[in-house]
Amino acid sequence: MTARTTPQHDDRPPPARFAYDRHTWKEIAHLLANLPAGIIGFFYAVIVFALGIGLTVTVIGLPLLAAGLLGARLLGKFERERARKMLGVHVDEPSPMPGYRGQGILGRVWASVKDPVGWRTMLYCFIRLPWGVLTFAVMATGLFVLWPVLPFIARLLANADRAMVRGLLSPSDELEQRIAELESDRGVVVDTAAADLRRIERDLHDGAQARLVALAMGLGLAKEKLLEDPDAAASMVDEAHGEVKLALQELRDLARGIHPAVLTDRGLNAALSSVSSRCTVPVKVTADLPARPAAAIEGIAYFTVSELLQNVSKHSGAKSASVDVWRAEDRLLIQVWDDGRGGARLDGGTGMAGLADRLGAVDGLFVIDSPVGGPTTVTAELPWRDRPADGSRRV
Repeated sequence: MTARTTPQHDDRPPPARFAYDRHTWKEIAHLLANLPAGIIGFFYAVIVFALGIGLTVTVIGLPLLAAGLLGARLLGKFERERARKMLGVHVDEPSPMPGYRGQGILGRVWASVKDPVGWRTMLYCFIRLPWGVLTFAVMATGLFVLWPVLPFIARLLANADRAMVRGLLSPSDELEQRIAELESDRGVVVDTAAADLRRIERDLHDGAQARLVALAMGLGLAKEKLLEDPDAAASMVDEAHGEVKLALQELRDLARGIHPAVLTDRGLNAALSSVSSRCTVPVKVTADLPARPAAAIEGIAYFTVSELLQNVSKHSGAKSASVDVWRAEDRLLIQVWDDGRGGARLDGGTGMAGLADRLGAVDGLFVIDSPVGGPTTVTAELPWRDRPADGSRRV
């Protein structure tokens, strides 16, 4: 099971036959509906161009054109949905308009005017009117005159429709599809960061902060008793000293959870050896890394292994485990194995889905092989990004 899967659709209809099946009737209905849909789209495109381009000499021309291109996106969405239901064409949605933060009104208008999705949809609307007239005329005539061969004619015209939808209403290239993926991944990163901040705030509030408040109160009482009862004050100072040690330990644990010092100072090999030593199951760590990747990649790799080993300790019932890390070309590969009971899944409630999302957000992969009865092998793959020459973190 991978962190990101792309469903594959076979949108090819069965071969046309003389008999009228549901696919044929859907194609005929779609071709007949091309005329009203084409009329609406054509007049929309004409009005947008007439007002937008005709008024470019005024201050409202470009904003009207930008608004029209945004509306064209909605028409394109409608046409993709119509083709999906009637023709079985599965076309990915184009990438959304980029964010406008910091661009100002002129930047937003210009981004909309340059939108290639809107322009392709406008072109689609222009050519659909004559095409809609043709398909409507052929289908309306064929229902009475060409009945025996109409399924074959409908298939031929419907295939042309499919080609137009794929050519003009689908994402233009791999870059645009990648932008759509990155928009989704950005949401995952933001949600993950927000969850981490909430966890840190909760740990500080419930742990070190509460202990420091109690420490301040204890020292205040000890100060009041210092002259009246020195022995009691000394005892309270001893208790406060113990509270200080516990607070420092909690802060160290919290800092280790944010970014462990051993990872920063000594790299992934030493950090993984450290985290494996805290696992309740004996763990063998093998790391073959000729250099250090970027700090962000190291951090994701460290916390991935850390959470996987926590799952081994809590849920696997294993007697032994292993962690292998190596570089393969431009990828960092991690494999965590245990001889436990197996049955691990992405939707099993053990944080696997969160790990998969975190890796997917940086163009990584996450694969689980865990049959019931074990063993479990989890493979994580991350992009290898070289650390800057000065050793600083790359943002």
